[in-house]
Amino acid sequence: MEAEFQSLQKNHTWILSDIPAGKKPISCKWVYKVKYKADETPDKYKARLVARGFSQKEGIDYEETFAPTAKMSTIQLVLALAA
Repeated sequence: MEAEFQSLQKNHTWILSDIPAGKKPISCKWVYKVKYKADETPDKYKARLVARGFSQKEGIDYEETFAPTAKMSTIQLVLALAA
Protein backbone atom coordinates (compact mmCIF):
# COMPACT_ATOMS: atom_id res chain seq x y z
CA MET A 1 0.00 0.00 0.00
CA GLU A 2 2.79 2.38 0.86
CA ALA A 3 4.54 1.81 -2.51
CA GLU A 4 1.28 2.40 -4.41
CA PHE A 5 0.55 5.56 -2.43
CA GLN A 6 4.05 6.91 -3.07
CA SER A 7 3.67 6.12 -6.77
CA LEU A 8 0.39 8.08 -6.91
CA GLN A 9 2.06 11.05 -5.26
CA LYS A 10 5.20 10.87 -7.41
CA ASN A 11 3.21 10.78 -10.68
CA HIS A 12 0.93 13.65 -9.56
CA THR A 13 -2.10 11.44 -10.24
CA TRP A 14 -4.31 13.52 -7.99
CA ILE A 15 -4.27 16.69 -5.96
CA LEU A 16 -5.74 17.25 -2.53
CA SER A 17 -8.45 19.91 -2.60
CA ASP A 18 -11.35 21.13 -0.52
CA ILE A 19 -14.83 19.71 -1.13
CA PRO A 20 -17.32 22.22 -2.59
CA ALA A 21 -20.17 23.22 -0.30
CA GLY A 22 -23.11 20.83 -0.45
CA LYS A 23 -21.12 17.96 -2.03
CA LYS A 24 -19.91 14.72 -0.49
CA PRO A 25 -16.65 12.99 -1.43
CA ILE A 26 -16.49 9.73 -3.38
CA SER A 27 -15.30 6.92 -1.17
CA CYS A 28 -12.43 4.66 -2.16
CA LYS A 29 -11.08 1.28 -1.15
CA TRP A 30 -7.92 -0.77 -1.43
CA VAL A 31 -7.94 -3.81 -3.73
CA TYR A 32 -5.29 -6.46 -3.10
CA LYS A 33 -3.99 -9.12 -5.49
CA VAL A 34 -1.25 -11.73 -5.27
CA LYS A 35 0.83 -12.25 -8.43
CA TYR A 36 2.17 -15.78 -8.84
CA LYS A 37 5.23 -17.19 -10.62
CA ALA A 38 4.92 -19.99 -13.17
CA ASP A 39 5.49 -22.59 -10.43
CA GLU A 40 2.50 -21.23 -8.42
CA THR A 41 4.62 -19.61 -5.70
CA PRO A 42 3.77 -16.01 -4.74
CA ASP A 43 5.85 -13.52 -6.70
CA LYS A 44 4.62 -10.17 -5.38
CA TYR A 45 1.71 -8.56 -3.65
CA LYS A 46 -0.09 -5.75 -5.47
CA ALA A 47 -2.34 -3.06 -3.99
CA ARG A 48 -4.51 -0.56 -5.88
CA LEU A 49 -6.52 2.36 -4.59
CA VAL A 50 -9.80 2.55 -6.52
CA ALA A 51 -12.58 5.14 -6.41
CA ARG A 52 -16.08 3.87 -5.84
CA GLY A 53 -17.62 5.87 -8.69
CA PHE A 54 -20.79 3.78 -8.78
CA SER A 55 -22.15 5.96 -5.99
CA GLN A 56 -22.28 9.00 -8.29
CA LYS A 57 -25.52 10.18 -9.88
CA GLU A 58 -25.62 11.81 -13.31
CA GLY A 59 -26.65 15.45 -13.19
CA ILE A 60 -25.87 15.68 -9.48
CA ASP A 61 -22.23 14.57 -9.12
CA TYR A 62 -21.15 14.91 -12.76
CA GLU A 63 -22.47 16.35 -16.01
CA GLU A 64 -20.76 14.29 -18.71
CA THR A 65 -18.13 11.61 -19.17
CA PHE A 66 -15.40 11.38 -21.77
CA ALA A 67 -13.11 8.48 -22.61
CA PRO A 68 -10.81 9.01 -25.59
CA THR A 69 -10.79 5.91 -27.80
CA ALA A 70 -9.54 5.21 -31.28
CA LYS A 71 -11.05 2.92 -33.89
CA MET A 72 -8.83 0.26 -35.41
CA SER A 73 -9.30 1.83 -38.85
CA THR A 74 -7.94 5.14 -37.52
CA ILE A 75 -4.86 3.43 -36.09
CA GLN A 76 -4.27 1.59 -39.38
CA LEU A 77 -4.57 4.85 -41.32
CA VAL A 78 -2.03 6.62 -39.11
CA LEU A 79 0.40 3.70 -39.39
CA ALA A 80 -0.05 3.61 -43.18
CA LEU A 81 0.66 7.33 -43.42
CA ALA A 82 3.71 6.97 -41.21
CA ALA A 83 5.07 4.14 -43.36
